[in-house]
Amino acid sequence: IRTCAECGNYATEELCPICADPERSPQTICVVAEARDVMALERAGEFRGRYHVLGGLLSPVQGIGPDELRVAALLERVERIRPGEVVLATPPTVEGDATAEYLRALLSGREGLRVTRLALGLPVGADLDYADQVTLARALRGRTEMD
Repeated sequence: IRTCAECGNYATEELCPICADPERSPQTICVVAEARDVMALERAGEFRGRYHVLGGLLSPVQGIGPDELRVAALLERVERIRPGEVVLATPPTVEGDATAEYLRALLSGREGLRVTRLALGLPVGADLDYADQVTLARALRGRTEMD
């Protein structure tokens, strides 16, 4: 097992099965912290784009900055491929939010590129009584139209 030359996911060849799949759209790149996040998103069966694995999250306390992550590789990839959308799928933690905000700042302003973030909020089956204030606030901000 090795690292995919394109996205940083687990691979047995130069490219992982997702990057090698011609049916997957290179026009949408979903940025995740770790390769296990790719597997979690793939289980949902909704995303048909490609991924980019950072290899961690920004954490100044632990000495993890942009140079320790695959940030430069993401920027190079965005310049080379010119996707229409980059989805930031970092976890809803202090480090995940900081990483998403840092990447948003780096990517914003590029012509034709939408930078989006996964919706955050209540899990299915959750009671409002047990949800924390931050989760409820994010769920309210991220609400969507009912079809």
